[in-house]
Amino acid sequence: MACKPEVLRNIPLFALLDDEEASVLASQVELKTFAPRERIYKTGDFGAEAYVVISGKVKVFTVDEDQQEVVIDEPANGEFFGFASMLEKTPHQTSAVAEEESECLEVSRDDIAVLLSRKPMAGMDLLTTLGRQVHAAQGLVRVRASRNPNELIETEATSGERIADAVARFGGSWTFIIWFAIVLIGYTALNVVLDKRSWDPYPFILLNLFLSMLASVQAPVIMMSQNRQDTKDRLRSELDFDVNRRAETEIQGLSRKLNLLDDKLDDLAEMLRKEGNESPVGN
Repeated sequence: MACKPEVLRNIPLFALLDDEEASVLASQVELKTFAPRERIYKTGDFGAEAYVVISGKVKVFTVDEDQQEVVIDEPANGEFFGFASMLEKTPHQTSAVAEEESECLEVSRDDIAVLLSRKPMAGMDLLTTLGRQVHAAQGLVRVRASRNPNELIETEATSGERIADAVARFGGSWTFIIWFAIVLIGYTALNVVLDKRSWDPYPFILLNLFLSMLASVQAPVIMMSQNRQDTKDRLRSELDFDVNRRAETEIQGLSRKLNLLDDKLDDLAEMLRKEGNESPVGN
């Protein structure tokens, strides 16, 4: 369907065109209507044209190595999609589907060439569109990148936190218990043997002071290490939640497709029944 020049006024990229230029471009581009769930293009199709959303809702997605659908973009009205493949004349790296009845403006590389020849500054708007898509892809990679909670926390740990971890590890080991028992037994035995010449006779008041000081310092240090462990556990829980949410989304998608398939089979069975009932009448 031919496009009216007024439609181009609602597209930021073409808003600066004068009436004559808008009329020329409107005569070249084509306005297409897509039904709900109709595929606009799929991965691997030759990207001869790009599209601008005029109305409706479009989903641009790809499928990762786990065979999970990953939504790349949901362009708003007036925004491009399929733009990079059109410029490069390469196959599409994504698929696009109309989620509801949608109108899209189909734009070819030649149409863009005509636009740039008349309005060279429109190239900045094209670069902005590409930049936004690049940033969206980078953000998607950051979100989907696997994170090791241990490595993430270690990179952000301060020197004090690392010392606290080391003290907690040593204080909770058999090595510490054995050496601590040896020191206590040796200390008390030596003071008992020295009797009146001992520097800390029974009931070992100086030893009690040292033990109290050790406990008062060791307790908060161990609590610091425990807080870091709680942070690790919380991060692991968040990562598990992300994985579970992806799994739930995938299961919901499969259920939706199965329901659609069931509806199609019911429609086919109903059509076959009608044809079966009509055939004897025809004979």
